[in-house]
Amino acid sequence: MFALAATPFDHTGAIYRAKVLHNFAKWRRTSLAGFIVGSLAGEGPLLDAAEKVELVRMAAAGAGDAPGAAANSALLIGDISQEGVHGAAALSHAMKEAGAHAVISRPPREYRNLPNAAEQPLVYFRALADQSPLPVVIHNAPIVTEVDLSPAVIAQLAQHPNIVGVMESGTPVARVGEIRALAGKDFAILSGTEGQVWESLRAGANGAALAFANAAPYATIAIWEAFRTREEEAGVDWQGRIAHPSILVTEVYGSPGLKHAMDVNGYYGGPPRLPFSPLNAQAKRDIEEAFRDLKG
Repeated sequence: MFALAATPFDHTGAIYRAKVLHNFAKWRRTSLAGFIVGSLAGEGPLLDAAEKVELVRMAAAGAGDAPGAAANSALLIGDISQEGVHGAAALSHAMKEAGAHAVISRPPREYRNLPNAAEQPLVYFRALADQSPLPVVIHNAPIVTEVDLSPAVIAQLAQHPNIVGVMESGTPVARVGEIRALAGKDFAILSGTEGQVWESLRAGANGAALAFANAAPYATIAIWEAFRTREEEAGVDWQGRIAHPSILVTEVYGSPGLKHAMDVNGYYGGPPRLPFSPLNAQAKRDIEEAFRDLKG
């Protein structure tokens, strides 16, 4: 289980360094497998490249070892999503220097309506993987990008030795099985959708990367443990427990909702960065009620 790490800001909209370190220190006391930094859930599109690199550096510094040290079991994956290979590759090099173990990127989208648009993801990811000093993970999120990479395309990309996995967000659970069949057993598949973690694991996913894990990491870890120990009833139960609260902090209220849930559960969420707005009182009550039994 990975957390799509939220980004703490202060009241001016600047990164709140002390709270970044605070959150990672607490998350690292759990058995989360790692963190994806600078993702959509972390308000990544509102961060510049230097801020993303600094966040990875701070996350690595919280490991208790030198950045990237083998003794640190939690993986750090930096989001380098860009429209062009040049910028993404440069950011990948900077992420390595900061202590990341891998990078993740969504496919480019701005030119998706051109006649040759179908070729762009293949060219982008292959060229990026050629130039990246770190392993590359694909983030397929068609609800965000309006670019849907088919299992066949992902399987083609999986043949590149430096493309090691895919995170599927907002796609049908059946997609996991299709990718597994085409890409092989060594290609990593992560579920990026809170509502279908259990079914994705059963279909062949290796794990999940979730925004919800910022606020309630133990609940997501419980799903993984139930799968690992083959406790179907417990897995279904925990999947059901996170269903409603996870929708509130992703689809309904987004980053502001996720940050309030973190505040409620002892992490630091704080204010979102503009153009996001703070929650109103009713929204806060909705989240507090939904997370009442998901603390600690």
